Amino acid sequence: MNKYKVVDAQYVGDYKIRIVFEDSHCVLVDFEPYFIKKPNPVYDEYHDVTRFKEFKIQNGNVVWGESWDLVFNPQNLYYNDLFADFEQL
Repeated sequence: MNKYKVVDAQYVGDYKIRIVFEDSHCVLVDFEPYFIKKPNPVYDEYHDVTRFKEFKIQNGNVVWGESWDLVFNPQNLYYNDLFADFEQL
């Protein structure tokens, strides 16, 4: 089992998504602070809530766009810390 594998994700409102992982861990992630602190022209279109809601789950990840224009490390999502650096774990 990969506890960081996303198995379900539901849009809740604004920039919030409820994410369920393979080990049944569930977390409500608010992506708005990330967009504010980490602006990037590559994913500016997802500031539009209508576009933000168009995410999907692929290969255990929450992704936006056909080419994974926007994707977050599932480990960061699991711990609800979009700013954490898990490279050293």
